[in-house]
Amino acid sequence: MKLHELTPAVGARTKKTRVGRGTSAGQGKTCGRGMKGQASRSGAGRRIGFEGGQMTLARRLPKFGFTNIFRKEYATVNVSDLNVFENGTMVTQELLLENRIIGKIHDAGLKVLGNGELSKSLTVKANKFTESAAEKIKNAGGNPEVV
Repeated sequence: MKLHELTPAVGARTKKTRVGRGTSAGQGKTCGRGMKGQASRSGAGRRIGFEGGQMTLARRLPKFGFTNIFRKEYATVNVSDLNVFENGTMVTQELLLENRIIGKIHDAGLKVLGNGELSKSLTVKANKFTESAAEKIKNAGGNPEVV
């Protein structure tokens, strides 16, 4: 078998039915839409979720909670994740992104959390530090800088 000999399976490709081309074509006059009613008109169709006039499921179910549009989203990193850097390194959000420790740079910035232990002396620049994270960075001989 060669590439130019390949053909689709029998019945896999069918010609599009051209409706409204006379009675002998099999789809003439009403074009398969029936006689009257909503579905027979041009532009017919119902919106998503329409249930024939019955109250839609989305409106029958109870609602709860809300989304705070002013929420600040921080990229978070634990102090234990910072052990991959050499002593004396200045750790920034861009450096963490480069090393794939964080997924993306968030608008609110970077927050360092105090989970784990830090054994390297680093200068960490972030928007926020938890108390335990700042303490662990200082105890390791580093410097937590709030940007």
